[in-house]
Amino acid sequence: MIDTYQFYQQYADATDPLRACAGMMAPLFGYEWPGVPAHPLMRKLASACEVFSRTRLTHARPDFGIDQVQEDGCTVLVHEEVVAATPFCSLLRFHKETSDSQPKVLVVAPMSGHFATLLRGTVSVLLRHHDVYITDWHNARDIPLEHGKFGLDEYVSHIISFLEILGPGAHLLAVCQPTVAALTAAAVMAGDGNPAQPRTMTLMAGPLDTRVNPTTVNALAKSKPIEWFEKNMISTVPTRHPGRGRRVYPGFMQLAAFMNMNLNRHVDAFRNLYRHLVEGEDEKALQIKTFYEEYFAMSDLPAEFYLETVRTVFQEHALPLGTLTYRGDAVDPRAIRRTALFTIEGEKDDICAVGQTVAAQEMCSGIRPYMRLHHVQTAVGHYGVFNGRRWENEIYPRLRDFINMHHR
Repeated sequence: MIDTYQFYQQYADATDPLRACAGMMAPLFGYEWPGVPAHPLMRKLASACEVFSRTRLTHARPDFGIDQVQEDGCTVLVHEEVVAATPFCSLLRFHKETSDSQPKVLVVAPMSGHFATLLRGTVSVLLRHHDVYITDWHNARDIPLEHGKFGLDEYVSHIISFLEILGPGAHLLAVCQPTVAALTAAAVMAGDGNPAQPRTMTLMAGPLDTRVNPTTVNALAKSKPIEWFEKNMISTVPTRHPGRGRRVYPGFMQLAAFMNMNLNRHVDAFRNLYRHLVEGEDEKALQIKTFYEEYFAMSDLPAEFYLETVRTVFQEHALPLGTLTYRGDAVDPRAIRRTALFTIEGEKDDICAVGQTVAAQEMCSGIRPYMRLHHVQTAVGHYGVFNGRRWENEIYPRLRDFINMHHR
């Protein structure tokens, strides 16, 4: 029986050249001679070719493309630099050419099929007033087997290690899936009296207690036993890649799951792309193309991390029930006392519903009330919590003030 990943690889090998060819033919069909308008049929053919070429998945991280930021009315140049690296992750800093000392913020990006560049909008806004670092998780299919497994414990240990590199006084911000690991890391560091425990912890739209207002995603995770997920969702990396033989939850399967949740929306998006291209609405077409360039850049997850997340977070609810462990020891969020807590949710979030993230406030009862804050952003879904106009104009100012209040 052919492995699912191998079947996908054969499909990609057969169809990617066709997409590449369509991408090269599109500008030829759409070429307009000076003074001669393009024939409508040729324009439609060019548009169809470009749309088809855009359905290709990629497996390498796109560029962040953040080379400058506006700071107090001035343009400040930004350079990416790798501060530390393991086989599974790079600690990336967006180094600004400024002498000002600003609060250090570690952004923990999700390891959920997309690369850390999904948080490009989050980072670009944070950079206005902060020294920003991010967890740049590597594609599991590029990590040789000799580097061992990667589960929830390894995820948490990376966060702890990176906070220690940033040093005392840093701030922690986690978006969606890693909110569980971030809270665990903060609890472990507090219990150990680690001097690098963060001054603030901001948890945004995360599944901290999925018993509250369960979504379709939550229901799916509980609909089957963990053995079903292992049998049907896990594949082996083909021999052509550096991670050959590693068991992973493939990026292409994650993408299929994401798209099936809102299939009509994605179909309509590509219909609109075709229409915009035909009608010469280049700006509207560019918005759709830019979104799907990021959306179709997929990363494989280590099988251990995926299965442990499904089991402990979505099926067993280990964190809110007090049964979560880290390297064999119980995790107690009540140990957190020195770290201020800010939880943020989106009113229309259909992935991590309202109530699932604020649950951290009750878990972290050791934090004094004046060091805790919660915000529900109206009129936004999941991605609107950390990207877009409302993130920039309504959520970020609250976050900036919260960090400043507790940065001493």
